[in-house]
Amino acid sequence: MDRTSRDKLLEVNNIEVVYNDIVQVLRGVSLAIFDGSIVALLGTNGAGKTTTLRAISGLLKPENGFIREGYVKFSGTDITNRLGTDVVKLGAVMVPEGRRVFKHLTVDENIRVGSITRKDGIQKIRRDHGAMYDHFPRLAKITNRMAGYCSGGEQQMIAIARALMAGPRMLMLDEPSLGLAPLLVKEIFANIRTINRELNTTILVVEQNAKTALGVSDYGYIMESGRIVLEGPSADLQENPDVKEFYMGVTRGGGRKSFKEVKSYKRRKRWM
Repeated sequence: MDRTSRDKLLEVNNIEVVYNDIVQVLRGVSLAIFDGSIVALLGTNGAGKTTTLRAISGLLKPENGFIREGYVKFSGTDITNRLGTDVVKLGAVMVPEGRRVFKHLTVDENIRVGSITRKDGIQKIRRDHGAMYDHFPRLAKITNRMAGYCSGGEQQMIAIARALMAGPRMLMLDEPSLGLAPLLVKEIFANIRTINRELNTTILVVEQNAKTALGVSDYGYIMESGRIVLEGPSADLQENPDVKEFYMGVTRGGGRKSFKEVKSYKRRKRWM
């Protein structure tokens, strides 16, 4: 099913975000996410990815930020500069960078916290709670362990399961692979694909790991300096020579180099 045949769940239209009334971070960002899809938002540190998530999630105000121009709509409702609690109630839930689990609660207690705002009946909540351990079997073995003693990968799974317990229509993940071993990254992204397919949860994933994110997503956007500079179906972006060079470390001659070797001004010159 292509993007045009789906309902548009999220629309971000030409937004500008300013912090402290002075510092402009986003400079006319537009993107669309269609119901049931997985979308990757890629970029380097400082490109504006997390700020974009905060603008969608209603989390700018605690950081003294606001959307100065443009608008954000979720399922047809204008959520521009709305509070985060309002956005969650509408069905858009964010898993922030760094996991932020409750370290002094058990794995199971952390997961149960996610359902605190739900009002759809205890039986449905219990079924969903059990399903979390089907999606994350690794957690089923450590339900009574304090979350603070879990590995980084386990904490990431806890954070995702907790967010899913809120029953979201759209799940937003900020750098889910950060600091994790390759095998755990592979496992978590397999979980993401399964959640999308089995729960029909729309997913927006912010990542620096372009190869992994594009491998699991349907569509991708690339940010530089607060702007979207490139977008398209993920399969096309994977074959784009600029994406290969700047985000996958593959040179045009077929060799490989580290991301640190690619200067940001070269990307800006190419795309902006």
